[in-house]
Amino acid sequence: MDGAGIGAAVAEREGVTLQELKKKMAEFSRERDWDQFHSPRNLLLALVGEVGELSEIFQWKGEVPRGLPYWKEEEKQHLGEELSDVLLYLVRLSDVCGIDLGKTALRKLELNANKYQARLCKGSSKKNTQLNAEDNAIMCSSDHGVSGTKNRSCEQ
Repeated sequence: MDGAGIGAAVAEREGVTLQELKKKMAEFSRERDWDQFHSPRNLLLALVGEVGELSEIFQWKGEVPRGLPYWKEEEKQHLGEELSDVLLYLVRLSDVCGIDLGKTALRKLELNANKYQARLCKGSSKKNTQLNAEDNAIMCSSDHGVSGTKNRSCEQ
């Protein structure tokens, strides 16, 4: 596959899957004989470098409103390119490490939903440890409406 056509067919339609990106990145690397350089460590360091380049775009801009209404089209395009670099290295790293990024991301969302329960953290920027400490203090001071029960997190 030649570099000019790598995303042409995919760009024509609306969405792209992680599986498609994974496959295209593997082909891209294989065609250039770059697999020899794509160790987890090297890919991670490249990813960190790209995150640094992404950070530079926002450096010194202060808070930026959603949708970037005051940004020039060239700035948005540059941002999109740097975001893409980060995504592509992340997809490649997960592939080389044998991690199904899609499944793992969904699992992580489930874990975060349990960790940051909407009833406890809605509208709050507190860490889950702060939320849980406050919740436990309230729960430990009552019997939760069930006589004879005790919250095990109160026992320390």
